[in-house]
This record gives sequence, structure tokens and C-alpha cells, in this order.
Amino acid sequence: MPLTLTDFNTATADDVRPALTACLAVPRWVDALLDRRPYESRDALLAAAELPLRDDEIRQAMAAHPRIGEKPKQQGTEADWSRSEQSGVDNADAFAAANAEYEAKFGHVYLVCASGRSGEELLKILRERLDNDPATELAVAGQELLKIAELRLAKAVTA
Repeated sequence: MPLTLTDFNTATADDVRPALTACLAVPRWVDALLDRRPYESRDALLAAAELPLRDDEIRQAMAAHPRIGEKPKQQGTEADWSRSEQSGVDNADAFAAANAEYEAKFGHVYLVCASGRSGEELLKILRERLDNDPATELAVAGQELLKIAELRLAKAVTA
């Protein structure tokens, strides 16, 4: 259930932490957003969410995301958001092979902000990103994580 900005600003950290963790499972990011309360506006909250992530945090957060083309195994808000974000993916079979190639090269799941994109577009992006070196790809995945987190935060906290 979404929180109003007022509720987000005034609730205890323990009450808000699960909603933020569902947006991005990075404790430092969650703590930073909590520590900067109160926010004057929802836009200020969303701007604060653009905190750069460290490599270890990117890897940790990626572990919580399902593969593109696969249904989330977990239940709850984060799983519901993943299903919604991947609703345009209708080519799961093509993704199975592409995901395997990607994971063999980079050692982690392909992560992209899928919201509003077709399965064909997401598969094209995956294939293009296979040309990246591992360090570049990890940085790209980190930027995608922040895009996903911002979309989820916008759903979790209303104006």
C-alpha cells in the first residue's frame, strides 16, 4: 500500500524500511533516504534516490531480481512490481538462450529497466550489451537498478 509523502516523512524508520527495501535491496541506499527525511516534495525524494551504487551493492541488489522473461519466484510487492515491469515480455523462450549467454559472460543476471518496453526491444538491448566489458556492464546494470528503484519509489510514495 503506497504511503503519502507526509506518512513517509513521519513514520518510524522501521515502518518505512520494508517499502524502501522493496524498491532497492541496498541497505546504504535505504539508510540514506531515511536519514535525509523529511523531504519537501516527492520530486526531492526521487532526486535523493539517485545515489551512486558501489559494485558490491549492484551485485547484491541484482540477486533479488528475476531474470527477464521469468516470473518472480517470491511473493509480495516487489514480485508484483517485477511482473508489472516485465508485462511487455512475450518472448520468454528467446530470453532463455540470451540470458544464458549473458550470464556466462558477466556472471550475473541481465538487468534492465523493462517498464514500458517490449520483449523485442529488451532482447535487442541485451544483445547490444554483450559487447560491453565486465566493468562497463556492471556500471550499466547499476544505472538500470537506479531507474527501477526510482519507478518503484514513485509507486511506493504518493504526493
